[in-house]
Amino acid sequence: MYEEIVSGLTSFIGKSPTAFHAAANLGDILRKNGYRRLYEGEKWEISPGGKYFVTRNDSSIIALNVGNKLENYYFKIAASHSDSPAFKIKENVEIQVREKYMKLNTEGYGGMLCSTWFDRPLSVAGRVIVRDGGRYKARLLNIDKDLLLIPSVAIHMNRKANEGYAYNKQVDMLPLFGGSECKKGDFKKLIARELEVDEENIFGMDLYLYNRMKPSVWGASDEFISCPQLDDLQCAYTSLEGFLKGRDDEAVNVFACFDNEEVGSGTKQGAASTFLYDTLYRMNLCLGKGEEEFFQAASKGFMLSCDNAHAVHPNHPDKTDTGNCVYMNEGIVVKSHAGQKYTTDAVSLAVFRGICQEAGVPLQFFSNRSDMEGGSTLGNIAMSQVSMNSIDIGLAQLAMHSVYETAGIKDSFYMIQAVGRFFSSRIETLPICSII
Repeated sequence: MYEEIVSGLTSFIGKSPTAFHAAANLGDILRKNGYRRLYEGEKWEISPGGKYFVTRNDSSIIALNVGNKLENYYFKIAASHSDSPAFKIKENVEIQVREKYMKLNTEGYGGMLCSTWFDRPLSVAGRVIVRDGGRYKARLLNIDKDLLLIPSVAIHMNRKANEGYAYNKQVDMLPLFGGSECKKGDFKKLIARELEVDEENIFGMDLYLYNRMKPSVWGASDEFISCPQLDDLQCAYTSLEGFLKGRDDEAVNVFACFDNEEVGSGTKQGAASTFLYDTLYRMNLCLGKGEEEFFQAASKGFMLSCDNAHAVHPNHPDKTDTGNCVYMNEGIVVKSHAGQKYTTDAVSLAVFRGICQEAGVPLQFFSNRSDMEGGSTLGNIAMSQVSMNSIDIGLAQLAMHSVYETAGIKDSFYMIQAVGRFFSSRIETLPICSII
């Protein structure tokens, strides 16, 4: 049971080295399950009982499973993100060193653990814009070979390396591309060969480094999985699987996966954009509903904000709260924060706790230490555009923002079960009384 899910997850991650690939692969899964693609620049036709999806920037995706009985409909949403911390390739990319080495010029995207990028096989993937006659076309690129490496400085040349080191992204983190035979222009030639186009027809590139190491299942009882990009492709994949399992004829079920969470979500395709609002409002109009009905549907709605959480570190248990700390393979994590970095409150917790009890899924609870600043996620950001009850959940993992992260093999199963039950449950009819 767990092995099949882990195999599906690692296959998906292996084919999704960038947000562009993740969105494309999520779209492929949706197509295979009967979902029809819509385009933002075209007229939409949406009917009760229909299944649709739409993308923005080729890196964010929203899917809609429309119920058949929509007199008093509402929204149920599971949202995650498609991006991970990485190094983005700059436009003028090649840097020659004493005519003996060629390295690539990159910059950091998101808050990565720099030390984890050293001394391992890397390659390049992303999106390339190619001119084809009088049009520009987006092409996915994944150079499927061990192409690059960021070499460490030997301990003999940096005797204090193990005493703590501040990495300079412009100095320490540039990858080695070739030796003395490598000339300026070779990188673009390589891209052109991979895409089978002429160099002069390459007009734009959004390219990133990615880790080539294969996933590993390990531990005394094979209880752990390690691979790149578990944050947040593990939640993206498992929430989609749960979405596909669920159905509610009196609701519109929504799967959303946004780009650019790791850099604040403030882009046209991020959770802070109008993408979610635009999609839901257009759907509402296509169904013959008015503005008043849209706001009613949103007020009765519920969102799961799905992004992974920090497991207790075996060597540093003091880094987590005394009681609200979580472990791999022990269930879905509910994240709370008094300063409202997470959307969880008593109402959303009560609803989700009931769903998980019905699904037979264990829950655990995460809060930061009160004297330590924590991270944030997309929940509150998305809810600033379309407001409804929401809860922040995730799966426990180690080494978040490492180029090779670790999670438990059971927890993906728990997420699929809980999200599937969520999308099949009547959320808005649950007996929650307001304070008068």
